[in-house]
Amino acid sequence: MNKYELIIIGGGSAGVAAALGAYENGLKKILVIERDSEYGGILQQCIHNGFGLHTFNEELSGPSYAQKYYDLIKDKKEIEFLYNAAVIKIDNKDISVQCEKGLLKYEAQAIILATGCRERPAGAIGLKGDRCSGVYTAGTAQKYLNKQGYLVGKKVFILGSGDIGLIMARRMSLEGAKVIGVAEIQPYSNGLARNIKQCLEDFNIPLYLSHTVESIHGKKRLEYITLIEVDDKLQKIEGSEKKIECDCLLLSIGLIPENTLIEELGVKIDPRTKAAIVDDNYMSSIEGIFVCGNSLHVHDLVDYVSLESRKAGKAAANYVLNGLDNSNLIENKVSNGVSYIVPQHFHLKTDIEFMFRVNKIYKQSYIHVYGNGIDKKIKRLGIVPSEMQKVLLKKEELENLQGELNWEIIE
Repeated sequence: MNKYELIIIGGGSAGVAAALGAYENGLKKILVIERDSEYGGILQQCIHNGFGLHTFNEELSGPSYAQKYYDLIKDKKEIEFLYNAAVIKIDNKDISVQCEKGLLKYEAQAIILATGCRERPAGAIGLKGDRCSGVYTAGTAQKYLNKQGYLVGKKVFILGSGDIGLIMARRMSLEGAKVIGVAEIQPYSNGLARNIKQCLEDFNIPLYLSHTVESIHGKKRLEYITLIEVDDKLQKIEGSEKKIECDCLLLSIGLIPENTLIEELGVKIDPRTKAAIVDDNYMSSIEGIFVCGNSLHVHDLVDYVSLESRKAGKAAANYVLNGLDNSNLIENKVSNGVSYIVPQHFHLKTDIEFMFRVNKIYKQSYIHVYGNGIDKKIKRLGIVPSEMQKVLLKKEELENLQGELNWEIIE
């Protein structure tokens, strides 16, 4: 059996950054397993700019960002890559992999899961209507267009205002397609403000808030959709239907952390993120199993994925070389506007950066952090669900904390 100090599953932005973090902190035998034929993950199909401002102080395309990170590790013999390989089972720290060489088995002292996330398909929202062609997830359409040069439609409507959907609205427009509009079931956009401006407003593409697609219609190819308005409880308003002719519907209706492997392992799952519960070292409920990047929670920027994953690599190295104390954990509790928080529990040993999202728009508010030994209010303007919030708490602020730490938004 092939033995490694650390095995990282996933060679995208998270996996490569985790490998670098582990190497920088003393590990000498690291394996990255990637199911695709190259490193970089989804970055390789993201040819638009906007990556790298926080990490490299320059604006890069997705492939350029992936290349810059890979350049940091490509000459380090301690880090190996196994491509075109699918992990089919993890048993304790033993990993079974199906690849071109057949079925291989590896043993690791620690494992980092950096498997990213997947798009929610049409079935996840019970989209009604005919079984016609022309319906794609936005990421699939992006891959077809940017990597294979195939334009999936000429008259396009987009359901969901997530960033990838907004970016594809611009991309399809630049390639000559007519983007009729973007519908969002919430009364606010789920994309970053800069993408609303650069991808919709600059191209005069209408955004239908509090709307969703009721049904799709077409014999062989999509011919039109029925758009319908929803109320403040997201219930469809009868009589508000609109017929919109189009030959393509792109779905940008959310991302789900890829967690099949951790569920099979029996890792404890947070019902809000649908991903692993971790501590401030990104260690899951199973000792030696770490999770980071979009497989832990969906980030706004790839730069944040890389920064987090580098920390996870450092923590995994410390675990292998020195061991990590996983006792005396403090639990985070969320309420009143906070939808989730990462890490879900933590130690009282270092400064900790907490990341969370809210479940509605707040124009003027305070982040209230409190518990037995701490009571802090942090003023924030313009908090929206589409943008992750970060709060750094110093060790000295937390050292007198007893019991749980509570998080809420107050107006």
